[in-house]
Amino acid sequence: MASDRIKTLTDGNFDEETKTGVVLVDFWAEWCGPCRRLAPTVDALAGDYDGRVTVAKLNVDDNPMVPGRFMIRGIPTLLLFKDGQLADQVVGLAAKEDLAKMIDRHL
Repeated sequence: MASDRIKTLTDGNFDEETKTGVVLVDFWAEWCGPCRRLAPTVDALAGDYDGRVTVAKLNVDDNPMVPGRFMIRGIPTLLLFKDGQLADQVVGLAAKEDLAKMIDRHL
């Protein structure tokens, strides 16, 4: 589902992978139709921001601790971290242009 430009995050590696730089995390699940529709957008952003932003996905079914920590109630949810701190978020489907504007605000 994810390209080689997208990291896979887990409950175990989440803190380490989001502690430096700008990291966009897509919280998703296999059964989630809107998540599947958002996947090509997330993949395109990974290409557009390659080398400047880390783009990652976290499966909420396989990794319940991190979504609970950030009180994620609906998916897809995209959280943007800057140097380990939550900087922005989007819940639900979003246009690539809107997500790019969100990312650009934090670069």
